[in-house]
Amino acid sequence: MRKLNWAAVVVIALLAAVLAGCGRSAEPADSGGGQRTVGIAMPTKSSERWVADGQNMVDQFHEMGYQTDLQYGDDVVQNQVSQIENMITKRVDLLVIAPIDGSSLTATLENAAAAGIPVISYDRLIRGTGNVDYYATFDNFKVGVLQAQYIVDSLKPDAAPAPLNIELFAGSPDDNNATFFFDGAMSVLQPYLDNGKLVVRSGQTDFNQVATLRWDGGLAQSRMDNLLSQAYTAAPVNAVLSPYDGISRGVISALKSAGYGNAARPLPVVTGQDAELASVQSIVAGEQTQTVFKDTRELARSAVQMSDAVLNGGDPVVNDTGTYDNGVKVVPAHLLQPVSVDRSNYAQVLVDSGYYTQAQVQ
Repeated sequence: MRKLNWAAVVVIALLAAVLAGCGRSAEPADSGGGQRTVGIAMPTKSSERWVADGQNMVDQFHEMGYQTDLQYGDDVVQNQVSQIENMITKRVDLLVIAPIDGSSLTATLENAAAAGIPVISYDRLIRGTGNVDYYATFDNFKVGVLQAQYIVDSLKPDAAPAPLNIELFAGSPDDNNATFFFDGAMSVLQPYLDNGKLVVRSGQTDFNQVATLRWDGGLAQSRMDNLLSQAYTAAPVNAVLSPYDGISRGVISALKSAGYGNAARPLPVVTGQDAELASVQSIVAGEQTQTVFKDTRELARSAVQMSDAVLNGGDPVVNDTGTYDNGVKVVPAHLLQPVSVDRSNYAQVLVDSGYYTQAQVQ
Protein backbone atom coordinates (compact mmCIF):
# COMPACT_ATOMS: atom_id res chain seq x y z
CA MET A 1 0.00 0.00 0.00
CA ARG A 2 2.86 2.42 0.89
CA LYS A 3 4.54 1.66 -2.48
CA LEU A 4 1.26 2.28 -4.33
CA ASN A 5 0.67 5.59 -2.55
CA TRP A 6 4.20 6.76 -3.32
CA ALA A 7 3.73 5.91 -7.01
CA ALA A 8 0.44 7.80 -7.07
CA VAL A 9 2.10 10.85 -5.54
CA VAL A 10 4.81 10.79 -8.21
CA VAL A 11 2.24 10.49 -11.03
CA ILE A 12 0.15 13.31 -9.60
CA ALA A 13 3.22 15.53 -9.25
CA LEU A 14 4.29 14.86 -12.83
CA LEU A 15 0.77 15.52 -14.11
CA ALA A 16 0.60 18.80 -12.20
CA ALA A 17 3.89 19.90 -13.73
CA VAL A 18 2.64 19.12 -17.23
CA LEU A 19 -0.62 20.98 -16.64
CA ALA A 20 1.25 23.95 -15.22
CA GLY A 21 3.44 24.02 -18.31
CA CYS A 22 0.35 23.93 -20.53
CA GLY A 23 -1.15 26.81 -18.58
CA ARG A 24 1.94 28.96 -19.11
CA SER A 25 1.99 28.35 -22.86
CA ALA A 26 -1.66 29.38 -23.15
CA GLU A 27 -1.01 32.80 -21.64
CA PRO A 28 -0.54 35.73 -24.07
CA ALA A 29 3.06 36.02 -25.13
CA ASP A 30 2.61 39.78 -25.19
CA SER A 31 0.69 41.43 -22.40
CA GLY A 32 0.51 44.60 -24.54
CA GLY A 33 -1.64 45.11 -27.63
CA GLY A 34 -1.01 41.75 -29.28
CA GLN A 35 -4.10 40.06 -27.88
CA ARG A 36 -6.41 43.09 -28.02
CA THR A 37 -8.96 44.01 -30.68
CA VAL A 38 -10.00 47.44 -31.93
CA GLY A 39 -13.43 47.84 -33.53
CA ILE A 40 -13.43 50.31 -36.44
CA ALA A 41 -16.79 51.62 -37.68
CA MET A 42 -16.63 53.59 -40.94
CA PRO A 43 -19.65 55.24 -42.62
CA THR A 44 -19.50 54.02 -46.23
CA LYS A 45 -17.48 52.47 -49.02
CA SER A 46 -19.05 54.78 -51.61
CA SER A 47 -16.35 57.40 -50.93
CA GLU A 48 -12.82 56.24 -51.62
CA ARG A 49 -11.45 58.29 -48.75
CA TRP A 50 -13.34 56.16 -46.18
CA VAL A 51 -11.98 53.00 -47.76
CA ALA A 52 -8.49 54.48 -47.47
CA ASP A 53 -9.09 55.59 -43.87
CA GLY A 54 -10.25 52.13 -42.84
CA GLN A 55 -7.39 50.31 -44.51
CA ASN A 56 -4.78 52.74 -43.20
CA MET A 57 -5.97 52.16 -39.65
CA VAL A 58 -6.09 48.39 -40.08
CA ASP A 59 -2.54 48.36 -41.43
CA GLN A 60 -1.20 50.56 -38.66
CA PHE A 61 -3.02 48.73 -35.86
CA HIS A 62 -1.71 45.41 -37.20
CA GLU A 63 1.84 46.78 -37.28
CA MET A 64 1.46 47.53 -33.56
CA GLY A 65 0.18 44.04 -32.82
CA TYR A 66 -3.53 44.76 -32.47
CA GLN A 67 -6.33 42.81 -34.08
CA THR A 68 -9.08 44.77 -35.83
CA ASP A 69 -12.74 44.45 -36.74
CA LEU A 70 -13.46 46.88 -39.60
CA GLN A 71 -17.08 47.49 -40.64
CA TYR A 72 -18.75 49.87 -43.11
CA GLY A 73 -22.31 51.06 -42.55
CA ASP A 74 -23.20 51.81 -46.20
CA ASP A 75 -24.57 55.21 -45.10
CA VAL A 76 -27.43 53.46 -43.26
CA VAL A 77 -27.55 54.56 -39.63
CA GLN A 78 -29.14 51.36 -38.33
CA ASN A 79 -26.47 49.29 -40.09
CA GLN A 80 -23.76 51.15 -38.24
CA VAL A 81 -25.60 50.94 -34.92
CA SER A 82 -25.97 47.17 -35.32
CA GLN A 83 -22.31 46.78 -36.28
CA ILE A 84 -21.13 48.71 -33.22
CA GLU A 85 -23.52 46.81 -30.93
CA ASN A 86 -22.06 43.58 -32.29
CA MET A 87 -18.53 44.81 -31.59
CA ILE A 88 -19.57 45.63 -28.01
CA THR A 89 -21.09 42.16 -27.62
CA LYS A 90 -17.81 40.65 -28.82
CA ARG A 91 -16.04 42.80 -26.20
CA VAL A 92 -13.61 44.65 -28.40
CA ASP A 93 -11.12 46.60 -26.30
CA LEU A 94 -11.68 49.98 -27.97
CA LEU A 95 -13.91 51.56 -30.62
CA VAL A 96 -12.88 53.99 -33.36
CA ILE A 97 -16.03 55.45 -34.94
CA ALA A 98 -16.64 57.77 -37.88
CA PRO A 99 -20.40 58.20 -37.46
CA ILE A 100 -22.92 58.30 -40.28
CA ASP A 101 -25.19 60.43 -38.11
CA GLY A 102 -23.24 62.08 -35.32
CA SER A 103 -26.26 62.14 -32.98
CA SER A 104 -27.49 58.56 -33.46
CA LEU A 105 -25.16 56.66 -31.12
CA THR A 106 -26.12 57.86 -27.64
CA ALA A 107 -27.77 54.62 -26.46
CA THR A 108 -25.18 52.46 -28.18
CA LEU A 109 -22.29 54.22 -26.49
CA GLU A 110 -24.00 53.87 -23.12
CA ASN A 111 -23.63 50.13 -23.71
CA ALA A 112 -19.97 50.63 -24.63
CA ALA A 113 -19.37 52.58 -21.43
CA ALA A 114 -21.10 49.90 -19.37
CA ALA A 115 -18.73 47.36 -20.92
CA GLY A 116 -15.72 49.55 -20.16
CA ILE A 117 -14.92 50.17 -23.84
CA PRO A 118 -13.31 53.57 -24.61
CA VAL A 119 -14.31 55.44 -27.78
CA ILE A 120 -12.31 57.53 -30.25
CA SER A 121 -14.38 59.73 -32.55
CA TYR A 122 -12.79 59.70 -36.01
CA ASP A 123 -12.97 62.70 -38.36
CA ARG A 124 -16.68 63.29 -37.61
CA LEU A 125 -17.62 64.30 -34.07
CA ILE A 126 -19.98 62.00 -32.17
CA ARG A 127 -22.61 64.22 -30.58
CA GLY A 128 -25.02 64.05 -27.68
CA THR A 129 -23.06 61.74 -25.41
CA GLY A 130 -20.47 61.93 -22.70
CA ASN A 131 -19.20 58.49 -23.68
CA VAL A 132 -16.65 59.62 -26.23
CA ASP A 133 -13.10 60.01 -24.98
CA TYR A 134 -11.08 61.67 -27.75
CA TYR A 135 -11.47 63.07 -31.25
CA ALA A 136 -9.02 62.70 -34.15
CA THR A 137 -9.73 65.07 -37.03
CA PHE A 138 -8.49 67.88 -39.25
CA ASP A 139 -8.95 71.60 -38.69
CA ASN A 140 -12.37 71.59 -40.32
CA PHE A 141 -13.01 75.32 -40.05
CA LYS A 142 -9.78 75.86 -41.97
CA VAL A 143 -10.99 73.50 -44.72
CA GLY A 144 -13.81 75.94 -45.48
CA VAL A 145 -11.45 78.90 -45.24
CA LEU A 146 -9.13 77.31 -47.82
CA GLN A 147 -12.00 76.64 -50.22
CA ALA A 148 -13.46 80.13 -49.97
CA GLN A 149 -10.10 81.86 -50.10
CA TYR A 150 -9.30 79.96 -53.27
CA ILE A 151 -12.49 81.33 -54.84
CA VAL A 152 -11.65 84.89 -53.79
CA ASP A 153 -8.06 84.62 -55.00
CA SER A 154 -9.21 83.21 -58.34
CA LEU A 155 -12.07 85.64 -59.03
CA LYS A 156 -10.53 88.77 -57.46
CA PRO A 157 -13.98 90.27 -56.84
CA ASP A 158 -12.61 93.57 -55.53
CA ALA A 159 -11.03 94.24 -58.92
CA ALA A 160 -13.93 92.94 -61.04
CA PRO A 161 -15.86 95.57 -63.04
CA ALA A 162 -19.19 93.99 -62.10
CA PRO A 163 -20.55 91.68 -59.41
CA LEU A 164 -19.65 88.01 -59.84
CA ASN A 165 -22.06 85.12 -59.33
CA ILE A 166 -21.51 82.29 -56.86
CA GLU A 167 -23.61 79.39 -55.63
CA LEU A 168 -23.12 77.64 -52.31
CA PHE A 169 -23.22 73.97 -51.39
CA ALA A 170 -22.77 72.45 -47.94
CA GLY A 171 -22.39 68.94 -46.60
CA SER A 172 -24.78 66.65 -44.79
CA PRO A 173 -26.78 68.28 -41.96
CA ASP A 174 -26.25 65.22 -39.74
CA ASP A 175 -22.46 65.56 -39.96
CA ASN A 176 -20.99 67.98 -37.43
CA ASN A 177 -18.07 68.71 -39.81
CA ALA A 178 -20.41 70.14 -42.43
CA THR A 179 -21.17 73.21 -40.33
CA PHE A 180 -17.48 73.77 -39.60
CA PHE A 181 -16.70 73.66 -43.33
CA PHE A 182 -19.56 76.03 -44.14
CA ASP A 183 -18.81 78.46 -41.31
CA GLY A 184 -15.16 78.56 -42.30
CA ALA A 185 -16.06 79.35 -45.90
CA MET A 186 -18.60 81.98 -44.97
CA SER A 187 -16.09 83.73 -42.72
CA VAL A 188 -14.27 84.57 -45.96
CA LEU A 189 -17.20 84.97 -48.37
CA GLN A 190 -19.70 86.91 -46.24
CA PRO A 191 -17.96 90.31 -46.56
CA TYR A 192 -18.09 90.00 -50.35
CA LEU A 193 -21.75 89.01 -50.24
CA ASP A 194 -22.48 91.94 -47.94
CA ASN A 195 -20.80 94.50 -50.23
CA GLY A 196 -22.32 93.04 -53.39
CA LYS A 197 -19.04 92.02 -55.01
CA LEU A 198 -20.30 88.41 -54.96
CA VAL A 199 -23.95 87.55 -55.60
CA VAL A 200 -25.88 84.36 -54.95
CA ARG A 201 -28.54 84.69 -57.65
CA SER A 202 -30.61 81.82 -56.26
CA GLY A 203 -30.85 83.60 -52.92
CA GLN A 204 -29.95 80.37 -51.12
CA THR A 205 -27.33 81.28 -48.55
CA ASP A 206 -28.49 79.57 -45.34
CA PHE A 207 -26.86 76.29 -44.36
CA ASN A 208 -30.17 74.45 -44.29
CA GLN A 209 -30.95 75.65 -47.82
CA VAL A 210 -27.65 74.48 -49.28
CA ALA A 211 -26.98 71.29 -47.28
CA THR A 212 -26.60 68.00 -49.16
CA LEU A 213 -27.88 64.96 -47.27
CA ARG A 214 -25.26 62.18 -46.97
CA TRP A 215 -22.93 64.24 -49.17
CA ASP A 216 -24.73 62.72 -52.15
CA GLY A 217 -23.30 63.78 -55.53
CA GLY A 218 -26.54 62.86 -57.29
CA LEU A 219 -28.53 65.19 -55.06
CA ALA A 220 -25.96 67.92 -55.69
CA GLN A 221 -26.25 67.43 -59.45
CA SER A 222 -30.04 67.66 -59.29
CA ARG A 223 -29.92 70.81 -57.20
CA MET A 224 -27.35 72.41 -59.52
CA ASP A 225 -29.57 71.56 -62.51
CA ASN A 226 -32.42 73.44 -60.82
CA LEU A 227 -30.25 76.42 -59.90
CA LEU A 228 -28.98 76.79 -63.45
CA SER A 229 -32.44 76.59 -65.01
CA GLN A 230 -33.99 79.01 -62.51
CA ALA A 231 -31.30 81.64 -61.93
CA TYR A 232 -28.70 81.44 -64.69
CA THR A 233 -30.50 81.58 -68.03
CA ALA A 234 -29.22 85.11 -68.68
CA ALA A 235 -26.00 85.18 -66.63
CA PRO A 236 -23.15 82.77 -65.98
CA VAL A 237 -22.21 81.27 -62.64
CA ASN A 238 -18.62 82.22 -61.88
CA ALA A 239 -17.91 80.02 -58.86
CA VAL A 240 -19.41 77.15 -56.87
CA LEU A 241 -18.45 76.57 -53.26
CA SER A 242 -18.45 72.78 -52.95
CA PRO A 243 -17.35 71.19 -49.68
CA TYR A 244 -16.56 67.70 -51.01
CA ASP A 245 -15.26 66.11 -54.22
CA GLY A 246 -18.30 63.88 -54.73
CA ILE A 247 -20.54 66.94 -54.62
CA SER A 248 -18.10 68.77 -56.92
CA ARG A 249 -18.34 66.07 -59.57
CA GLY A 250 -22.14 66.20 -59.42
CA VAL A 251 -22.04 69.97 -59.81
CA ILE A 252 -19.66 69.73 -62.78
CA SER A 253 -21.91 67.16 -64.48
CA ALA A 254 -24.83 69.58 -64.21
CA LEU A 255 -22.72 72.46 -65.52
CA LYS A 256 -21.51 70.48 -68.52
CA SER A 257 -25.07 69.39 -69.30
CA ALA A 258 -26.03 73.07 -69.30
CA GLY A 259 -23.33 73.92 -71.85
CA TYR A 260 -20.42 74.92 -69.63
CA GLY A 261 -16.91 73.67 -70.34
CA ASN A 262 -15.90 75.35 -73.62
CA ALA A 263 -14.21 78.55 -74.75
CA ALA A 264 -17.50 80.41 -75.05
CA ARG A 265 -18.73 79.28 -71.64
CA PRO A 266 -15.88 78.09 -69.42
CA LEU A 267 -16.53 76.13 -66.27
CA PRO A 268 -16.67 78.22 -63.11
CA VAL A 269 -14.29 77.84 -60.21
CA VAL A 270 -15.38 74.68 -58.37
CA THR A 271 -13.82 73.75 -55.03
CA GLY A 272 -13.77 70.36 -53.32
CA GLN A 273 -12.33 68.25 -50.52
CA ASP A 274 -10.63 64.90 -49.93
CA ALA A 275 -8.47 64.76 -53.08
CA GLU A 276 -10.36 61.74 -54.37
CA LEU A 277 -8.65 60.26 -57.40
CA ALA A 278 -11.49 61.04 -59.81
CA SER A 279 -11.42 64.68 -58.73
CA VAL A 280 -7.64 64.95 -58.93
CA GLN A 281 -7.89 63.59 -62.47
CA SER A 282 -10.60 66.21 -63.11
CA ILE A 283 -8.29 68.94 -61.80
CA VAL A 284 -5.45 67.75 -64.02
CA ALA A 285 -7.89 67.75 -66.97
CA GLY A 286 -8.92 71.34 -66.24
CA GLU A 287 -12.46 70.77 -64.98
CA GLN A 288 -12.67 70.79 -61.18
CA THR A 289 -10.51 73.66 -60.01
CA GLN A 290 -9.43 72.87 -56.47
CA THR A 291 -9.66 70.30 -53.69
CA VAL A 292 -8.54 70.20 -50.07
CA PHE A 293 -6.20 67.34 -49.28
CA LYS A 294 -6.52 65.65 -45.90
CA ASP A 295 -3.87 62.97 -45.66
CA THR A 296 -5.78 59.93 -44.38
CA ARG A 297 -2.50 58.20 -43.58
CA GLU A 298 -1.74 60.88 -40.99
CA LEU A 299 -5.28 60.91 -39.61
CA ALA A 300 -5.17 57.13 -39.23
CA ARG A 301 -1.81 57.45 -37.48
CA SER A 302 -3.27 60.00 -35.07
CA ALA A 303 -6.22 57.72 -34.22
CA VAL A 304 -3.99 54.68 -33.80
CA GLN A 305 -1.60 56.54 -31.49
CA MET A 306 -4.54 57.86 -29.45
CA SER A 307 -5.96 54.33 -29.17
CA ASP A 308 -2.64 52.83 -28.15
CA ALA A 309 -2.14 55.46 -25.46
CA VAL A 310 -5.64 54.89 -24.04
CA LEU A 311 -5.27 51.11 -24.02
CA ASN A 312 -1.92 51.31 -22.26
CA GLY A 313 -2.89 53.87 -19.63
CA GLY A 314 -1.14 56.82 -21.26
CA ASP A 315 -2.25 60.29 -22.30
CA PRO A 316 -3.01 60.75 -26.00
CA VAL A 317 -1.52 63.76 -27.73
CA VAL A 318 -4.16 66.49 -28.17
CA ASN A 319 -3.85 70.09 -29.36
CA ASP A 320 -7.42 71.36 -28.94
CA THR A 321 -9.35 71.14 -25.68
CA GLY A 322 -11.93 73.88 -26.22
CA THR A 323 -13.46 73.78 -29.70
CA TYR A 324 -15.36 70.53 -30.08
CA ASP A 325 -18.41 70.67 -27.81
CA ASN A 326 -20.68 67.73 -28.67
CA GLY A 327 -23.59 69.05 -26.65
CA VAL A 328 -22.67 67.11 -23.52
CA LYS A 329 -18.93 67.62 -23.19
CA VAL A 330 -15.98 69.26 -24.89
CA VAL A 331 -14.10 66.39 -26.49
CA PRO A 332 -10.27 66.67 -26.42
CA ALA A 333 -9.07 66.64 -30.02
CA HIS A 334 -5.97 66.24 -32.11
CA LEU A 335 -6.25 68.45 -35.19
CA LEU A 336 -4.24 67.95 -38.39
CA GLN A 337 -3.74 70.60 -41.06
CA PRO A 338 -5.45 70.43 -44.48
CA VAL A 339 -3.74 71.55 -47.71
CA SER A 340 -5.27 73.31 -50.73
CA VAL A 341 -4.49 71.52 -54.01
CA ASP A 342 -4.91 72.61 -57.64
CA ARG A 343 -3.10 72.08 -60.96
CA SER A 344 -0.12 74.09 -59.76
CA ASN A 345 0.80 71.89 -56.79
CA TYR A 346 -0.95 68.51 -57.13
CA ALA A 347 2.29 66.77 -58.16
CA GLN A 348 4.23 68.13 -55.20
CA VAL A 349 1.51 67.43 -52.61
CA LEU A 350 0.00 64.19 -53.88
CA VAL A 351 2.54 62.48 -56.13
CA ASP A 352 5.81 63.35 -54.42
CA SER A 353 4.33 62.27 -51.08
CA GLY A 354 3.42 58.87 -52.51
CA TYR A 355 -0.33 59.32 -52.02
CA TYR A 356 -0.86 58.76 -55.77
CA THR A 357 1.40 57.97 -58.68
CA GLN A 358 1.67 60.24 -61.69
CA ALA A 359 0.17 57.49 -63.82
CA GLN A 360 -2.91 57.37 -61.59
CA VAL A 361 -3.70 61.07 -61.75
CA GLN A 362 -3.36 61.46 -65.52
